[in-house]
Amino acid sequence: MRVRHAATKASPAADSEAQRGQLVREMPVREIFGQPIRDYLYQVLGRPIAVLRGGCRAPVAELGLDKLRASGYEISITTVDQDGPAARATASGAAPREDTAGPAKVGSVIVGDLRMVSLPARSFDIVYCGFLLERIPYAALVLDRFVAALRPGGLLLLRLRDRDCAAAALDRMAPEPVRRMLWARLNAGEPGPFPAIYDPVTSARGLQAYTASHGLVIVRHETARTVPGPPGHLTSAIGMTRALIAWLSRGRLTDAHDEMLYVIRKPEDRFARLV
Repeated sequence: MRVRHAATKASPAADSEAQRGQLVREMPVREIFGQPIRDYLYQVLGRPIAVLRGGCRAPVAELGLDKLRASGYEISITTVDQDGPAARATASGAAPREDTAGPAKVGSVIVGDLRMVSLPARSFDIVYCGFLLERIPYAALVLDRFVAALRPGGLLLLRLRDRDCAAAALDRMAPEPVRRMLWARLNAGEPGPFPAIYDPVTSARGLQAYTASHGLVIVRHETARTVPGPPGHLTSAIGMTRALIAWLSRGRLTDAHDEMLYVIRKPEDRFARLV
């Protein structure tokens, strides 16, 4: 594992992120995350808040942390991700820029094997894991690390692609050259594509089983259907392919949504199971 701190050296990914900076700063707060965070902060007034960002692509701006900082809250952010080009690009230039984390700037970046990453136990108030678990093998072990690092009463926020949706099936089935071509067209200038693993825990049933077995409480749960890229023939073709996969699977692989969003609480009860 390596810990990388702020640096001023630019990278190709940094140029792409800079171009998107204004859009990121204007990203609306997702209330499924924003309201529980505000409720939590009211309960811990007077002390600094530590946030762990799981995945360098997790859009922290949607948590509304910049507005909370402007209101006087002291909020620090640590990013942790699997070693790879995207994580290394974030590590090399995250802190000096207001990029995917928005005005609430990223602090240190931890890069390594997330199944064995060393995180201080019970040290983070909020763990926000976005667009990460679906690309990590043995994702339940990664969740174990995150939950262990969470304070009792803290929040685990998850945003991930549903393993049981048509978009995930397309991602798994597409040949690697096709995946690279689609990524380059839809995510120009960004590192990727990422592995299409989709561990069983990256499904509604998998997460429900995980939370039940670890004594966690699902506070909120929503699904969302995202557009795969800018309007155009390619995006339309992807949408038609997703619909076809859903039809061929007789609804087993849904096209009604592709993302799942969870707010999970780690109980404060001292008799609850320790993770």
